[in-house]
Amino acid sequence: VNIREQCSWAHRREREAAAAKASRRVRAGIARTRLGVPLADLRIETTPGALVVGAGVAGMRAALALAGLGLAVYLVERAAEVGGRVPAWGRMFPNDRAGAEMIDTLRQAIRRRGNITLFTDAEVTGKSGSVGDFSVKVLVRGAQEIALHVGAIVVATGFDPYAPKAGEFGHGLPGVVTLPEFRELLSGANGELRYRDRAVRNIVYVYCVGSRQGETEENPHPNRYCSRFCCTAAVHTALLVNAADDRVNQYHLYRDMRTYGKNEILFEDAGRKGSVFLRFADDAPPAVEQADGELLVRVRDGLLGGEEISIPADLVVLVTGMAPRENAGLANVLKLPVDAGGFFNEIHPKLRPVETLIDGVFIAGAAQGPKTLAESVTSSLAAVSKGAALLLKGYVDLSPLVAKVDAERCAWCGECEKTCPYDGAVEKVRQGEKEVAYVHPALCKGCGGCVPVCPVEAIDLEGYTNAQVKAMIDALVREAV
Repeated sequence: VNIREQCSWAHRREREAAAAKASRRVRAGIARTRLGVPLADLRIETTPGALVVGAGVAGMRAALALAGLGLAVYLVERAAEVGGRVPAWGRMFPNDRAGAEMIDTLRQAIRRRGNITLFTDAEVTGKSGSVGDFSVKVLVRGAQEIALHVGAIVVATGFDPYAPKAGEFGHGLPGVVTLPEFRELLSGANGELRYRDRAVRNIVYVYCVGSRQGETEENPHPNRYCSRFCCTAAVHTALLVNAADDRVNQYHLYRDMRTYGKNEILFEDAGRKGSVFLRFADDAPPAVEQADGELLVRVRDGLLGGEEISIPADLVVLVTGMAPRENAGLANVLKLPVDAGGFFNEIHPKLRPVETLIDGVFIAGAAQGPKTLAESVTSSLAAVSKGAALLLKGYVDLSPLVAKVDAERCAWCGECEKTCPYDGAVEKVRQGEKEVAYVHPALCKGCGGCVPVCPVEAIDLEGYTNAQVKAMIDALVREAV
């Protein structure tokens, strides 16, 4: 009985009334306990194997960590090659290693692990079972279906770069490119930066393209979130331009500079090496125009009292953010919820940051939301620690506070199955000569949503049965003598 938060703290200035409320709550607690029965945790033996969906950096690091703990690991990648988008990124901060080199190191480490099985050009098409005991179907190269038996699943499917709409900040005009496109162009620069056989002397970076957007008629469902990595990626790119061709003038049009943590070093270094930073207001974004075949960018500089500045540009680089990857099929198979931005959703961002509503299914990397590479690896190792803690113990104990069906009362109307938010937790079974509902204890979360919709009161929630709740109400309203 919660006396502290619900009585003492809530009614500090009403001591007598708080004491009376506490007495009623104690009576209710006793009334419920009188009707209680002993309940034991449901113990399920776990399979010492894990499935990792997505073979980008987060997925490969998760696979290697799980394999290092002695678990069998199945790594499934939808593309023909591993690594996701990292191989095309070139040199990266802070270790200055090329993305392709980093991916090759991870690929070689996976090949040396005898307990990692890699499937490329493959996707998950089916899942059944519960935490510690999942049966998963994987379709390889569109032809061969493989059945896997695992105890935990880590989803690290990554992201898609935001694709600007036609005309958005001049997108579609010659000389207007996205940051990923510019990085590929930059990787081929040798002494002089050129675009379409012309030397590049002025570059304008437009930040927050596809992030922190406002709702417009052309874009009724904008991305409200900050993509976190874009500011750092842009200033790091500016430093790479300096190294490739120090004759280039670079202008950064930003809303808020979010090179947080150690990445602040990049921002300061870019400024010292000549990059010019101009801040624009939310309601006054830059305008990219083309006049006489030349690009011109107009912006009101918020740091100079709103003065309008016109910048001629050889290249306009749209600093695009992260967008959720198209994963409707996988989300449907695994029954994963998504957040307002379209990314896979965790139970709690601080207390349970990599766990999902489906026990034994964890999320990691940019599939969960925009992250830097280091943050993606950190979340993947957090998912590994949670999954391995279940599997290495050999069993998992589940709460006994689940729904239970009285088969004698039940006549199967299907309302409980319609109401249940957990796939497969309620199903129709035959008992004797009639069909009744059955609740799988390993899949039920004890939310109680099925209890009030049953027309014959055939469902009870263990620990909070109808009889117990009614007894509590009677005790609360009874006046003390």
